[in-house]
Amino acid sequence: MMMKSISIPAVLALALAAGALASPADAAGCLKGAVVGGVAGHFAGHHGLLGAGVGCAIGHHRAAERARERDEQNRPLPAYGR
Repeated sequence: MMMKSISIPAVLALALAAGALASPADAAGCLKGAVVGGVAGHFAGHHGLLGAGVGCAIGHHRAAERARERDEQNRPLPAYGR
């Protein structure tokens, strides 16, 4: 029981520290993904740090996809025939 009470705050503190040290543009989606992945990893066999790392990667990937889609939607249409 002692290990669970220590590991969850430790993973959250690690995720917050990683988010604070990285630049906002590079860490888009990472903090949220790390928290969710860390909690899921903790409950799936005490692999909180591994889950936080994978969650960070997935969160960053999804944030980059959303930014790419947003850029494509805001791109002006070419002016043909002018």
